[in-house]
Amino acid sequence: METPQDISMKTEEVLRVELEVFKREHRDLDEAIAALQDRGMGDQLTLQRLKKKKLFLKDKIALIEDRLTPDIIA
Repeated sequence: METPQDISMKTEEVLRVELEVFKREHRDLDEAIAALQDRGMGDQLTLQRLKKKKLFLKDKIALIEDRLTPDIIA
């Protein structure tokens, strides 16, 4: 698990690449969860684990987006 210090030490280019990878993983998990639910094939434990991983990725995406968005003082 990455800490905020890990993110602050990365270049903007690295963060942008990681952001795209995490977004793709998040989208793939969303599709997998939907497919398992539609087919009734996923047991609750598997679905719960996939949803937890999806939430973890969502938090990482938000953290990176916050880091990449410049602070604008209005």
